[in-house]
Amino acid sequence: MVRTELYPELEPFASGMLPLGGRHEMYWEESGNPSGQPVVFLHGGPGAGASPLHRRFFDPSHYRIIIFDQRGAGRSQPLGDVTFNSTPHLVDDMEALRVMLGLERWMVFGGSWGSTLALAYAVAHPERCQALILRGIFLCRPQEIEWFLYGMRIFFPEVWDAFTADIPETKRNDLLATYYRLLTDPDPAVHMPAAHAWSRYEGACSTLRPSPETVADFGRDDLALGLARIEAHFFTHAESLPGDSVLSHVDRFRHVPGTIVQGRYDMVCPIFTADELAQAWPEAEYTIVPDAGHSALEPGIRAALVATMERLRDQPPE
Repeated sequence: MVRTELYPELEPFASGMLPLGGRHEMYWEESGNPSGQPVVFLHGGPGAGASPLHRRFFDPSHYRIIIFDQRGAGRSQPLGDVTFNSTPHLVDDMEALRVMLGLERWMVFGGSWGSTLALAYAVAHPERCQALILRGIFLCRPQEIEWFLYGMRIFFPEVWDAFTADIPETKRNDLLATYYRLLTDPDPAVHMPAAHAWSRYEGACSTLRPSPETVADFGRDDLALGLARIEAHFFTHAESLPGDSVLSHVDRFRHVPGTIVQGRYDMVCPIFTADELAQAWPEAEYTIVPDAGHSALEPGIRAALVATMERLRDQPPE
């Protein structure tokens, strides 16, 4: 019988800070089997950071589980720093980590923004990808950013009202520019309320059923600041993001075994993007979870991801 539940809690066997040049240092850790199949976990956001729970998608007796916090996120330093922070920087950071760990190839596992980064990495370094396991597909295109800022109001009007409550009505036609000014203000009395409002908005829209625990987690100071500021930064500089170029460069990684897991009712990263990727990359296994939203911890999505890693454990890609 295929396992579909998360593995028990476990602790890293190694961790550290990787200097990236300039002010940035990147937190990394390894858990599971030191001699096992390497798999790297890419967290969402950008800016959300990883957590101990993310180690639990993988069989620790088989996988060498590699987790890191992207620039400016989580335990990486400085928190919320948007200088020299772009998709190419993050792709280069992954390569620096792979080389430091002495790995030829690894499986790449990412959801939401993590799927964006995984795909950008696969375009740049397909020879380093043993498999791609993607969830809640996001390509950070203008239409997806517009949906995040305005479209989710269709289904979450009261949540959107809270998101915009402190924004003057005259500035609500450009929420991104307004929020970016607030989030990059050096005064915590200005940027922290904005960070909490942005992060709670995303958290409240991330699950099919209301989840006060998810909203509370998104409201943590460290998560809120990294998530809100770095998301607004990346959205503001969307011209440097992968966008449609991923869909036009699928041939770069078409040969890599792929799995796409998508919640039918994902409101943060609507299914149309996953569907476009699946049509461009029909070789990938495409699973639509019929009773799930965006979060990786939705029961159906969690089960599909764990089952995928079990299948790859038993039938590893070449």
